[in-house]
Amino acid sequence: MSPGLDRLLAERKLIKARTTRAMVSKELEAAESDLRDARGSLVAGNAKWATIQGYYSMFHAARALLYDAGYREKSHSALLAAVKHLYARKLGPRLIDSFRDAMDLREEADYNLKFSNESAGSIVEGAQAFLDAVKGLLNYRP
Repeated sequence: MSPGLDRLLAERKLIKARTTRAMVSKELEAAESDLRDARGSLVAGNAKWATIQGYYSMFHAARALLYDAGYREKSHSALLAAVKHLYARKLGPRLIDSFRDAMDLREEADYNLKFSNESAGSIVEGAQAFLDAVKGLLNYRP
């Protein structure tokens, strides 16, 4: 185990948990639904909601990875850190960075009302790539 993962566990930001394949599937279904909704919001010109929904697609896909590994997170930042420690090599830096950027942009949209069509489109594209990679890693077939 990596020192970063050990620290998350020691600080109880990440916990070992009994998880099931059904939990993993439910998260992936939520990720797909949020991505569909994000695309619809983008087409409708609602960049704020496209940003938020695109991020949550990535959030649920990341949570599926964590559940598959037998963990549960206690916060959004702990989820990102855990995915980075557990899956950085398999996902690659581009997808990890995309998840982190989406998290930051979602916070800006949600709390500071700062968003744009360009950043929303970028999140939606990133969410699709992230979800595709996660489904591939988990051999997910609905």
